[in-house]
Amino acid sequence: MNNYRVISVGKNIYKISNGTEEINSVITGKMILEKLFPVVGDYVAVSEEKQIIDILPRKTKLSRKAAGKDMREQVIVSNVDYIFIVTSLNDDFNIKRLERYLTLVYDSGAAPAFILTKADLENNTSEKISELESIAFGVPIHIVSSYEDKGIEELKDYLKNGSTIALIGSSGVGKSTLINKLIGEDIIKTFNIRESDSKGRHTTTSREIFKVGNGFIIDTPGMKELQIWNGDTDTVFKDIEEFALQCKFADCTHISEPHCAVIKAVETGELSQERLENYFKLKKEIANTQNRLLHGHKFMEKEKVKNMMGSLSARKKLNKK
Repeated sequence: MNNYRVISVGKNIYKISNGTEEINSVITGKMILEKLFPVVGDYVAVSEEKQIIDILPRKTKLSRKAAGKDMREQVIVSNVDYIFIVTSLNDDFNIKRLERYLTLVYDSGAAPAFILTKADLENNTSEKISELESIAFGVPIHIVSSYEDKGIEELKDYLKNGSTIALIGSSGVGKSTLINKLIGEDIIKTFNIRESDSKGRHTTTSREIFKVGNGFIIDTPGMKELQIWNGDTDTVFKDIEEFALQCKFADCTHISEPHCAVIKAVETGELSQERLENYFKLKKEIANTQNRLLHGHKFMEKEKVKNMMGSLSARKKLNKK
């Protein structure tokens, strides 16, 4: 049995590598039945027949809730050391969205970094950096212009010692262009910015690992839906959590209780109402997802029992015969 790493995923086909050879493989029928589907970044056990037979334990994983009403965890990438949250400095820049990304990244176990692209198209960079610093709390912020080759070299420091980086962000923010710059050649097809709305065109449609120097980098498609599966709101909103420690009541909801340090921080301007509302929204979203998941598990267990033993009424009828 050999160990390989998943470097790209197609329709039922997994391209895997052991460092010396790349092959296409498939998973076993048992894995399909158990819905154990490898993702890019996974290390997998492979049989002598070159079939994937197991997924090895993941040291980190970036997950979100599957799109729509599907109550299922969707693992995006795994076994990454750093996650670059990429946003352009034009119309894509949105603090609330960046807070959501940061919540996902902290929950993944990987280290986050903000990458602000298209610096050559923005004249008000310092104001946006200041706005981002108010939520970043020590997370590195890098200003990049692929057009001017600005900030590219400092990003290469992350790729030392065999590290793996994943890039996440909206479509058209320059993730693929940035990877091409880091690699030093145009591996990924990209399109120029649309002059009408200053947005790039979406190019990446799948996840894939690229070798860059001593490290690896993973490109991901832009996320149309960023539904939280689980998240580390305590770290992302540690300013609110620190204020909460000063509340008179340990179970303070920070809504209307007397002697609430969080409410006082909003009143004094130390904390914005908008940030507090986003904190409440994310906490509620995560709680609702986990509650629905728990309810779904209970329902599925009942269905398993019914499938194995039949309904209670059916068994009673059978016993009467």
